[in-house]
This record gives sequence, structure tokens and C-alpha cells, in this order.
Amino acid sequence: FKGGDTCEYLLSSGRFLGEKVWQPHSCMMHKYKNSEAKNCLIDKHAVFIGDSRIRQLFYSFIKLINPQVKEEGIKHGNIPFEDKSASIKVDFLWYPEVNGSMRQRIKSWTEGSVAKPHIIVVGAATWSIKIHNGSNEALAQYKINITSIAPLLEKLAITSDVYWVLQDPVYEDMLSENRKMITNEKIDAYNEAAVRILNSSSRNSKAKVKVFSVSKLIARETIMKSADGLHLPESSRDTNAMILMNVYCNKIMKPIDGSCCQPQPPLTLIQKIAFCFFTLSIIGYLIISLIHRNNYRKNKSCTDLESGEEKKPAISTPNISTLEMLLHCFCKLGLIMTYFYLCDRANLFMKENKFYTHSSFFIPIAYILVLGVFYTENTKETKVLNREQTDEWKGWMQLVILIYHISGASTFLPVYMHIRVLVAAYLFQTGYGHFSYFWIKGDFGVYRVCQVLFRLNFLVVVLCIVMDRPYQFYYFVPLVTVWFMIIYATLAVWPQIVQKKANGNCLWHFGLLLKLICLLTCIYFLSYSQGAFEKIFSFWPLSKCFELNGNVYEWWFRWKLDRYVVFHGMLFAFIYLALQKRQMISEGKGDPLFSNRVSNVLLFISIVSFLTYSIWASSCKNKTECNELHPSVSVVQILAFILIRNIPGYVRSVYSSFFAWFGKISLELFICQYHIWLAADTKGILVLIPGYPMFNVLVSTFIFVCVAHEISQITNDLAQIVVPKDNSTLLKRLLCIAGFFSGLHFFSAMQDQSRH
Repeated sequence: FKGGDTCEYLLSSGRFLGEKVWQPHSCMMHKYKNSEAKNCLIDKHAVFIGDSRIRQLFYSFIKLINPQVKEEGIKHGNIPFEDKSASIKVDFLWYPEVNGSMRQRIKSWTEGSVAKPHIIVVGAATWSIKIHNGSNEALAQYKINITSIAPLLEKLAITSDVYWVLQDPVYEDMLSENRKMITNEKIDAYNEAAVRILNSSSRNSKAKVKVFSVSKLIARETIMKSADGLHLPESSRDTNAMILMNVYCNKIMKPIDGSCCQPQPPLTLIQKIAFCFFTLSIIGYLIISLIHRNNYRKNKSCTDLESGEEKKPAISTPNISTLEMLLHCFCKLGLIMTYFYLCDRANLFMKENKFYTHSSFFIPIAYILVLGVFYTENTKETKVLNREQTDEWKGWMQLVILIYHISGASTFLPVYMHIRVLVAAYLFQTGYGHFSYFWIKGDFGVYRVCQVLFRLNFLVVVLCIVMDRPYQFYYFVPLVTVWFMIIYATLAVWPQIVQKKANGNCLWHFGLLLKLICLLTCIYFLSYSQGAFEKIFSFWPLSKCFELNGNVYEWWFRWKLDRYVVFHGMLFAFIYLALQKRQMISEGKGDPLFSNRVSNVLLFISIVSFLTYSIWASSCKNKTECNELHPSVSVVQILAFILIRNIPGYVRSVYSSFFAWFGKISLELFICQYHIWLAADTKGILVLIPGYPMFNVLVSTFIFVCVAHEISQITNDLAQIVVPKDNSTLLKRLLCIAGFFSGLHFFSAMQDQSRH
């Protein structure tokens, strides 16, 4: 941690990711859209003063407001721009030399009641070098002129944002004969003079003129592509304009993926309460631990003075009390949540933008595939989708999704479409797993429901409090939670049809199919009736859970994207369990699932279907159109994978313990990545060790996986305490939880009121 303002880093340092993506040192740069730029600059006046290079920057800046603008103004004259819809004025003033004329114009803004521009961008030097043939006298005069202008700029900087743009290097080989005297050596001398004078002057001033030096770094990489050796190519000046927009607008617009120039957000009331709670938990646990330690010392075996032999303690170490376990869990959780906050809310660690390359995605995929195959073991049972196999499936899918997120592969449509299938496969397993449990066990008790809801939602609720994010922000957990409740309601509503009842009378199977058809009809209706869907989830208290940015559109989009796959999972479970009950499939160790002929035919069809889907997904050209087809066709590749994985007896009898280990903590991995592996709410990458990308990923990944594993343990321990099996105790706990959420809602309302 170097300290200082991230604005300074944005204005002075960075590097290129690839050819066109600029990465500032230590922070993330937001790519402003036209609408965002207008909202930021509404009722604002910006002025660009200088030569043709500043004019280039002026045009790139106004194109962020209106992309239709053409560079048709007078080359050696003033150029006005106005956007009347947002009351934005941006002017270019032609002052190619730092002289008395420029000083007089700047001075006019410091006198009397003249309206001062909100943004002032100044820079010039190449004309002075050119006109005076690079003489030392011209440099001396340049220093005198900047010295006289500096106090005026500092006076303006009290109320306005003032930027001095340093001169970019030139590509000397391409310069025309009348510009040959403009050398990089001369430019460096002029820049050095400007920086020294502005910095020395600002020491005695309350305000500071910001030196825009990052343009030099960008020019060094791109000036070779210049048309004349003097002016930057369009992509480079667009980058400079975007940097300027980030410097000014990030503190106003507060974009999630624009961490540069953003102050640390103040602690909310709920965050302060959470901090106090975790602090008290840590103190409480330490006190209890000290008491137990002292008791243990008193009861410790002592040496028999007569025989010199050690006696065993008369009293055994007492079992850990519920209170101690509770405090222990909250103590660990408090330390972990502090790490979460420091990583993604405090300005302690650096953040960087993602940048996709094929190698950054496919090489790690190949690496984990080799590791997964290396850790192959025999399964305890050889049933279709047995526990080890589903854990393995979740594990490798989660690792692929993590690599997809950190590499920024969402920009590559074929990868995006395949990842959509993996998300759908998770939901397929939700339908398959919960249907199988309720169908076989027939357990529709409150305990089961509370256990599942607690395990799914505990971490997300804590993060909503600590990280000040809405529940819908962690979209996957609301998705699986709602689908679990839909599965439960479908099977628990009268008449309750379970396997035991259906075995006595085959007609019950038709009753269950009728229930599934009703469910499918409801899903179909809601998917094509956005209004009805939004009305259902806009009612309080559902609106508090499913609104994001003031509406439930994001929730509708997420739900609609995989609307049929849970139903497909339930239907697959029903058909599989029916075939298993009638002994129509063979699940012995090493045996194919069906007869050899049927198995070979199904295996061939599955491989062809799997590859056909991949070819279709890889040939996708339009994300919107492919997303429309995805809910109906994703099940093809999912079923194909299940059959390929389970038809051959040997393949069904082994699993990867490496992938299965990750599968057991897949939910925690998916949620934790938001803040302690990625950064800026998944928009960027957390940088613990700057300058060493590979080493940084290794260290941050190790911590991230350990934290996810620890949170999984904490959730399991707390689930036993918070959700007991005894119904009367469970009812009391549920009342306490209801009180907790009521208090949370009350403090949230107070928080919202204070914000408004």
C-alpha cells in the first residue's frame, strides 16, 4: 500500500493490456457511455486551451458526449460546442504558445464575478519549439511565462478542476522538414520545466493543478502509428479523453467498475452495527477461551512427588458449549468479513480491469483438467449421479466458471454460451437433487426447509450487511432459493405424492405428472408475461429481496434465462427413479447402464448431441438471439453429458476427488469470488501483489479457496445451532430470525431515509 490518491495514479501511470486497453496503476477505469457522460457534465462548462494536440483531446472529449460530432472546426481558431439537452458547454481556445495572451485569458476568469469553467485543460509547447527553432532563449521565456500563469491556475483550482497536459513525445523519423527541430530531448526539457514550476508553486497553495502526464506513457507506445509523427492516433487520444472523464466523473457517478478517483464509501448504520457485533463476538470468545484455559491448567496432571510419575487428570476436558461454538464461529466470521471489507470496500488493495485473451482462459482450463484426471479414485457407489459424481460435476464446473470470470471471457460469445450451460447444469442439479429427496424420503417438514434455506442464504445475508449490497446482487442464491421453494410447493401441496404412495398405485404417477405439467404451464406463462412476473415480485416484502436499482427487471432476466432447466431436472429424476425401481437399468460396478446395443446407440447419440450443441454455441453471432434459444436447448448438452458420464460402467465407477473437493464448497466459491478474488463487485481483479500477475493470482487464489472452505465449515456448524431438530426450539429460533430481519428492515429504512 503506497497511500496517496488513486487520481494521481490515473493521471501519471499505467500500462497497456494488449494493444488498445489502458490499465491505470492500482485502480480500475470505467468506460463511459454517452448517457453517463451527459449525466455527469450536466450544467457544466469545460475549456480546452492550447495547440493542435489539445484540440485533438477536445474533439475526443466531446465525442464522449455526442459521437456524431465531426472534426470540421477552424484549425487555428476557437471552436465552441454545446449540448442544449444537458446544458453542457465545451470550448476549445486556440493558444498555441504559453505567452501573455494565454495568461490574459486565464486571468479573466479569476477577476470579478465572471463565470469560471468547471474543467480547465491547458497545454502547449511544440509551437514555441518550432517558431524559435528550439532555442534555449525560447525555453527560458517558456519558464517565465509558466511561472506567471501558475498562481492564476492555482487560484482557479480552488473552485475548478485544472489540468496541465504535458507534451507527448514525437516520432522524429516521420516529422516533416519544418518540424524537425521538435525533438524528444526538447520536449522533455519543456515538460521538466512545467512540472518543476507547477509543483514548487503548489507547495504554497491550498489548491493544486493536476499534471496530466499519463498521455506521455500512452504516446510512447502508440506514436509510431501517428500519421505525421506529431499527433497521436485516434485510439490513443480517445484513451486520454476517457482518463479525463474518469478523473472528473468517477467521484460524481460512482461507477462500480471505476475505482480510480473514488473516495472510500462511508460506513452505513447497518455496517457499524455489524462491526460492533463481530467485535463483541471476538471479545466474548477470547474471554471464554481464557476461562477454559485457566480451568484446564488447574485440572492439569501434576507430578507425584513421591513416585515421580505423572498422574492423569481427574476431570476430563468439558465439551464445547453451544455459546462457545457460536462465539467461535462469529469470531472467525468477523475476521473473514474484515478481510472482505478491506479487499473490496476500503482503498487498501489495488484493483485492475479484466482483459481477455484466449490463452488466459484455455491454458488454466487445460491445467485443472490434468489435475482433475490425476486425482481419480473409485466411487463408493455406482448409481447414476451418485454423491461423489455430483460433487465432481459441481467442482469442475465451478472452477471453469471462476476462470471464466477472472479472465473476462464473457466478451467471447462461444465461451459465454458454454458457461450458460454450466449455470443451467447447476440448476438442473437443484431440480434433480431436491425432487429425489422429497420423492424418496417424503420429508416435507419445516426442519428440512429451514436447513436448506439457511445453508443457501447465510453467507449472502452476512455479505449484504457487511458489503452494503442488495440480496439480488448475488443473483444465483436468490435463483436456487426460489426454485427450491417452487419444488417444495409443487410436491408438498395436496395431494402429496411420494414414491412409497406411488408404488401402491400406478395412478399416482399420473397425478405427479399432472403436477409437473401445471408447473410447466405456470413457468411458460410467467416467462412470456413480464408484467405479471414483476407484479408478483414487486409486492413487499418480496420487493426488498428481488429489486436491483429500483426494479425487478434484472431478477426477471436471470429467472427467464434458465426457466425450464429445473423442470427438466425434476422430470429426469422422476424418469430415472421410475426406471431404477422397475430394474430397467443396470448400475453394478463396471456394468453398462443398459444392454450393450442400447448403450452403444445412446452413447453415440449423446456424443453427437453434445458436439452439435457446441458447434451451434460456437457459431452464435448475436447474444440476445442465442439467449432466447438457450432455455429450450441447454438441456440437450446437459443430458448428453449425463449419459456419456454414466452409460459406460467404468466411467461411472470412478470420480475425481480433486474436483469433488471443490464441489463441496462450490456455493461458497461462487459467492466469495465477488469480493476477495475478483474486485469491484466482480468487475475487476483484486491485486494483492502488484507487478507480478501470475504470483498475485496464486496468492489471492490460495487465500480465496481457504476462506471459502472455512465459511463452509462455519455455515455447517451454525446450521446445527440455529436450526435444531426439536420443533418447539426451532419455532423459537424462527421467531428470533423474524425479529432479526424486522430489525434489519427498520435500520435499512433509517439508512435509506438518511441517504435521501
